[in-house]
Amino acid sequence: MEVFVSIPMLFQEDALFVQGDMAVYPAHGVGVIEAIESQTVAGIDQAFYVMKILDNNMKIMIPTATSDNVGLRAIISKKEVEAVLDILKDRETEIGAQTWNRRYRDYMEKIKTGSIHEVAAVLRDLYLLSVDKDLSYGERKMMDTAKNLLVTEISLARKVDETKIEKMIEKMFN
Repeated sequence: MEVFVSIPMLFQEDALFVQGDMAVYPAHGVGVIEAIESQTVAGIDQAFYVMKILDNNMKIMIPTATSDNVGLRAIISKKEVEAVLDILKDRETEIGAQTWNRRYRDYMEKIKTGSIHEVAAVLRDLYLLSVDKDLSYGERKMMDTAKNLLVTEISLARKVDETKIEKMIEKMFN
């Protein structure tokens, strides 16, 4: 039986995030911490972030004690946005000649890290690759995922509408 209890302030002092904070969960994107709750699992009381992903309203419970290990992180700063845009602008990158499925696995691993820099590199590489050849269905889907992850986070960091960021990114590759 699951029991949800509001977390006492004692637990919240150890938490990296508080209710209402925006955070990024690897491969799922930006969400809002809706609550910090206590749940008894295997007889042990644990604190969890209850996070709602903005893109699809999915709710995720993340143990506060291991949130670093799973890659939960704060949204990047305005200053960090420039480094991400520099990655997208970089045209000197060599794209390996591996098979599409090997490339897909490599890119998926990068997205799963939760690093916005890795996600930007995946988007850049797939855009550049799409100039020379048709992408597989999986690669096109991954390119959309990477783009959505970047657009959402950059728009929040810059406090700008997502459509403006999306147009800016598309302009970089046209």
